[in-house]
Amino acid sequence: MKAMAETGLQASVSDAGVGALCARTAVMGAFLNVKINASGVEDKSFVDDILTKGTEIEEKSQQMETDILKIVNDKITSK
Repeated sequence: MKAMAETGLQASVSDAGVGALCARTAVMGAFLNVKINASGVEDKSFVDDILTKGTEIEEKSQQMETDILKIVNDKITSK
């Protein structure tokens, strides 16, 4: 999506932004599911590890969304 925002057709740059929003939403939704299911897992070491990894992925997806939306908004407003 970042490449699409950076070098794709101007007419489809907003699609890259929507894709970034959808991707972050999917990551956050999946992580919510992991968190709710983790409460039933007895292996607390595993739960801590998986929640730490999930948090890292969630934070990375939020940063990627921010970066892509900046590119998209810069292209849209620079016309």
